[in-house]
Amino acid sequence: MASNVLVRDIMTRDVRVVREDTNLHEVVATLSKFDINSIVVVQSDRPIGIITTKDALVRAHEHGLPISAMTAGMVATTPVVTIGEEATVEEAAQVMKRSRIKHLPVVNQGKLVGILSDMDILFAVPSMLSTMEEVCRPQATATH
Repeated sequence: MASNVLVRDIMTRDVRVVREDTNLHEVVATLSKFDINSIVVVQSDRPIGIITTKDALVRAHEHGLPISAMTAGMVATTPVVTIGEEATVEEAAQVMKRSRIKHLPVVNQGKLVGILSDMDILFAVPSMLSTMEEVCRPQATATH
């Protein structure tokens, strides 16, 4: 049962991070180099934002500036939703579902210790598929 599995047991510990003032070109290069879909924006080891690949592309385009003229802080989602490493995977899934997010930074006493994705949950606890379905399903876009 999922309630017995803790976030710390399935989270990714090697989290890629940047500071708010990191150039967006470097952020995109890091996402590409490590073939990851999100990067956490930190200040003194504490998560203050998150940037997904989609954030980087869409928000950079919205600003209308070259990515070399933009910073991580300009495109990051803030405030960032986090979860404690002692939480259950079931609790994490509910947070992700409620917040409609696929990447959840994991903290211990406010400091970043890992990250949990929707795919981490599905691979570790396949029985949670129905719970994660809403998180994984693309949001419908408004038609004009």
